[in-house]
Amino acid sequence: MRRAFKKGVIAIVGLIVFWVWVERELLAYLIMQGRGQVEILWQARDIVEVLEDESVDPEIKGKILLVDEVKAFAEQRLGLESAGLYTKLYDQQGKDILWNLSACEPYELRSVEWRFPIVGSVSYKGFFDLASAQSEQQALEAKGLDTRIRSVNAWSTLGWFSDPILSKNLKRSEGSVAELFIHEITHANIFLKDSLTFNENLASFIGEEGARLFLVDRYGKDREAYQVYVEAAHDAQLFVGHCLNGVSELTHLYASFDDMMSIEEKSQAKQVYLSNWVARLDTIPFFDNVRYQGLFEDVLPNNAFFMAFERYDSKKENFKKQLETSFKGDLAAFVTYYKMQN
Repeated sequence: MRRAFKKGVIAIVGLIVFWVWVERELLAYLIMQGRGQVEILWQARDIVEVLEDESVDPEIKGKILLVDEVKAFAEQRLGLESAGLYTKLYDQQGKDILWNLSACEPYELRSVEWRFPIVGSVSYKGFFDLASAQSEQQALEAKGLDTRIRSVNAWSTLGWFSDPILSKNLKRSEGSVAELFIHEITHANIFLKDSLTFNENLASFIGEEGARLFLVDRYGKDREAYQVYVEAAHDAQLFVGHCLNGVSELTHLYASFDDMMSIEEKSQAKQVYLSNWVARLDTIPFFDNVRYQGLFEDVLPNNAFFMAFERYDSKKENFKKQLETSFKGDLAAFVTYYKMQN
């Protein structure tokens, strides 16, 4: 019996050692992410302490109180629980602290995916160290992939930790603050494993719809804060629509490529399309043309750029139709329905 037990223990240990060896890159990445998260949580200050600190800018204090209002609104009006979230503030000192890396095939709109515990397959990786993100980006580009690194304004630990407020987010307008935090609170309430596009689209939709309701409740439709948000949302919708058109058009372009075409011919056709897509931005009637002018002066967008809009925005029109037809515009009922699917 003892010998059999000993052999069993040795076999289990051997399997663990083998798994650690096979997944050593994943483990190293998770350790790096965990360390970055812990450092931020450790250095974050309690909101009560920040509000009592006379040296803190009154505007920052006002935005902290605004986040509390957004949390209360999300819970009372939408049924999104936020207890324990955003009770601390992390001072970024004006710097970005997290970056996402994504990658995509060069002549096919198919994203590279990574698999992680709990969340399952995702089409981006987060980094608390920009140099590490750039190092992995170079490795992906060496394989011929399109890549993109972007700074991240916020993230959700899905309720596993008390997510802090990041100081740069308090520089946003009232409507933008409401949209961002309702988006992240949605993640903490509704998250389906291996369903990144669904999760991000749903959170984006609820964030946008919730922000409009919050602003109407707080200011009314005639106040500047509401009008500023509506105009910015109008412009964002036009830009997103142009990007999603790009996804559709690129899909058709790549489908037209055949085995007889050389890489050089494919690359040239792709660059011609992208240049035309960028030029068409000047024909879009934005309220704020300046914001969208010169976005691609230095570098043309690539497949990884377009797939981000597929990930965050491609399903929002479907959700909007569902909200209006199945829930008669009742966002709280809509939220309750999806919480039950969780």
